[in-house]
Amino acid sequence: MIIKSIDETSYSGMFKVCLEEGTPFFIRQDYLKTLDISQIVDGKSFNEDEDNELLDAGLTCVVELKAVEYLARSEQSRFGLYQKLINKKYQKMYIEKALDYLEKKNYLSDERFSRAWLHSRMLNHCEGKTKLVNELVSRGISKEIAKNAVEEFFTENDEEELCKRAYEKFIKKGKSGDKLIAALLNSGFSYKMIKSINENL
Repeated sequence: MIIKSIDETSYSGMFKVCLEEGTPFFIRQDYLKTLDISQIVDGKSFNEDEDNELLDAGLTCVVELKAVEYLARSEQSRFGLYQKLINKKYQKMYIEKALDYLEKKNYLSDERFSRAWLHSRMLNHCEGKTKLVNELVSRGISKEIAKNAVEEFFTENDEEELCKRAYEKFIKKGKSGDKLIAALLNSGFSYKMIKSINENL
């Protein structure tokens, strides 16, 4: 390929490459293995290996830009975003590179996703620590990150108050006795907390 022009875009560190023949594409230094951006100048031609390196960088940028579209809508977990990109038929090697870059730049964060998910979850669900950790893990979050996020969440929110709300919700649904206790246990509350609330209410 022969370079017609290369210009930096408004997206930090990303360049638009136009060719003498062919479709323009985007690259960034982070996705190049041996080439340096400074080598890519007007009129420059490359050998086959260098062509492939540039094309790989270009395809990784395509994935990155799609990932950023999802991140602009809401926080994403790495696992969840990976699955969305796989479903769009992008190749794994390009997905991994793009997600590594986005994590390095802190645009993608499992910790931040976990915090956002917990606060959103609380709007319609009353659940305890165990259930919330399991729900995060089922979404591809590591157990350590999930536990830390849940602990942080309950420094700001009263688990006992959530348990009371869940208790009242299940009472309204007609649950009592062992079925009520089982429902609360399944919602992630400890038996000790359930027993205390059951006695008080």
